[in-house]
Amino acid sequence: MSPYYNPSMSTLDLLRNADLRSSSRLKRVSLYLLSNENESPESIIIPNNGDFLIRIYIGTPPVERFAIVDTGSDLSWVQCSPCESCFPQDTPLYESNKSSTFTNVPCDSQSCTLLPTNQHTCGKSEECLYSYFYGDKSFTVGELVVDSISFGSNVTIPKSMFGCGYYNNFTADTSGKPVGIVGLGAGPLSLISQLGDSIGRKFSYCLLPFNSKSASKLKFGNQAIIKGDSVVSTPLLMNSSHHFLYQFNLQGITIGQNTLQTGRTDGNMVIDSGTTLTLLEQPFFDNFLTSMKLTIGIESVEDVPNPLHYCFPFQPDIEFPDTILHFNGANITLNPFNMFILFENNLLCLAVVPSNIQGISVLGNVAQVNFQVEYDLEGEKLSFAASNCTDIINIS
Repeated sequence: MSPYYNPSMSTLDLLRNADLRSSSRLKRVSLYLLSNENESPESIIIPNNGDFLIRIYIGTPPVERFAIVDTGSDLSWVQCSPCESCFPQDTPLYESNKSSTFTNVPCDSQSCTLLPTNQHTCGKSEECLYSYFYGDKSFTVGELVVDSISFGSNVTIPKSMFGCGYYNNFTADTSGKPVGIVGLGAGPLSLISQLGDSIGRKFSYCLLPFNSKSASKLKFGNQAIIKGDSVVSTPLLMNSSHHFLYQFNLQGITIGQNTLQTGRTDGNMVIDSGTTLTLLEQPFFDNFLTSMKLTIGIESVEDVPNPLHYCFPFQPDIEFPDTILHFNGANITLNPFNMFILFENNLLCLAVVPSNIQGISVLGNVAQVNFQVEYDLEGEKLSFAASNCTDIINIS
């Protein structure tokens, strides 16, 4: 279903590209998109081989586009015309002069000050310019603008604030490109912050496996609340130093009969739909890897593909250990497909790697597959419920 699916790329190629983006995301200060209205919108989410794409409609008249849905990003952005330097995309660039609802954002406005101080400046016409650079040499440079954004059906957000990128590069994304990023992070420019009280500061999703031919839904407001006896919740640390990230605490991980403790209580993990792999802080990762290898009992191949650390030939009779993540007040049990990725050469690899930022781990999107995940910013909690996301879509 993805309009950007590239059948010539192997699973390992796609994973490497996604990991280059993942490994750099904690090195940046923030990222990007949209705004506010009184209804509760929803949009479809499509698996895209390591990322998930959200469908949106921009401008008046509306034009359909797909962008990466990203809970680890703040500002949203799309590629715009006239583009001085853009990566290839299969759809036309967004043309602001063709939208009757487009407006510029002045550089002396309060909206412009929501951008980090060292990442915005004034243009020749006193417009608000932004620049974001990432650790993998990806970047976007452009103008902060306002236009209508809708999610289809009858739900429209008339004054959405987002980045209009004129110089952009996705270094690690070499398969057919999305048009930009939809930021669902906790920062002031994100879609969630702009929607604010109109959605009760709640949203949820249920991510499908990467090979799924279906779509799932991103839900807001009362529609986003997940219910049932299987729901568990952990507190969100909303006033952390990483203000644009959703931060919570990982107490430890159980692998089979062995429980490893992080010894942390200060919010050592963030959740990120835009990061593929799960990243664990050091030296906790080393202890985790040692325990996983001993419990699985299969020797790793010598040439483990970068960036992975443990791979072995797949065997149908493998007995996978129960893997349980222990958060403050909540335990979630992961399935083997949340922990391992099977490649075309019958190589099974652990989808967990060391974090490149001291003291911070990341719960990536592979670990979130087939979980309903609810972000309740008003109640300052993150909730999980193991689910068959395909079934949820079919009955909702």
